[in-house]
Amino acid sequence: MDNTNITDKQLLKVLKQRLEEKSDIEKRFAELQAEHQSMGKRLKDSEALKSHFISNVTNEIVNPFTSIIGLSKAILSVEKQDWKKIVSMVALIHNEAFNLDFQLKNIFTAAKIEAGEILPNVQKVHIRQLVQGVIDSFSIVTRKMGIDIEFDYEIQLGFGEKDYYFNTDAEKLKQIISNILNNAVKYSYKNSKVIVKCWIDDDLLYISVQDFGTGISEKNQNIIFERFKRLDTGINSINQGHGLGLSIAKALLDVLEGQMDIKSVKGEGSTFTISIPRLKVVNTDPFGGDDGGMFFDTDDDVDLF
Repeated sequence: MDNTNITDKQLLKVLKQRLEEKSDIEKRFAELQAEHQSMGKRLKDSEALKSHFISNVTNEIVNPFTSIIGLSKAILSVEKQDWKKIVSMVALIHNEAFNLDFQLKNIFTAAKIEAGEILPNVQKVHIRQLVQGVIDSFSIVTRKMGIDIEFDYEIQLGFGEKDYYFNTDAEKLKQIISNILNNAVKYSYKNSKVIVKCWIDDDLLYISVQDFGTGISEKNQNIIFERFKRLDTGINSINQGHGLGLSIAKALLDVLEGQMDIKSVKGEGSTFTISIPRLKVVNTDPFGGDDGGMFFDTDDDVDLF
């Protein structure tokens, strides 16, 4: 009789354990199923974003090429006495070529980032010259929109110094500033201004870009650095883009061990501020110091208007 009671207790204990194990398995299965559904949704969203990205990029590459070819053909048919028409069309060609160059450089950089092939190529960089060069490259675009870019250089030179040099990656810093400045110009109102500032604090280089345009809502500030996403995806958006610029700027900034801060008020404008530390001068970039470079030389400010 006692043996039977013990056996029953053991069976009940085993049965209880099996039920608990079954409950744990069902719970784990439900969790895995939820994770699977979540991964499926993320994959679907990712594919949709990339599809949208490819569609945008295709238009932004094909359209400038079409314009350049059409304008070049039109120039060939202009009579020699109509030089004003030629100058106007050359200005349009320059604008299209500049935009195409900018988009292609971002696309190639994005591919390197995805492949994990971005490394710093540190050298002594003439900061004022580099920033001024980026500003000058936008001169035709800003002139067309009536936007004035103010450059406030607040780096004080030490005794006996003629120029200020900072150890960083020149090409990556140039691309970071270019994307932030492009974003500021793109979302500025016509006949407004953009302020670029440079200063040093505690051996950190700070560069800020302030615009007085449309601004960014708090909600959108959480997604502006996500690759392939655009803040305004409406078909009639006046600010076209494929959502790469700021994400690339952030990724390159990570390579330079820097940080980015954003302050923005909807309808009043935005200020992007980057800070980067001084790095050791060691060339570790397998692609060399050029990092792709600009396809077109935009250092010379040609007055086309």
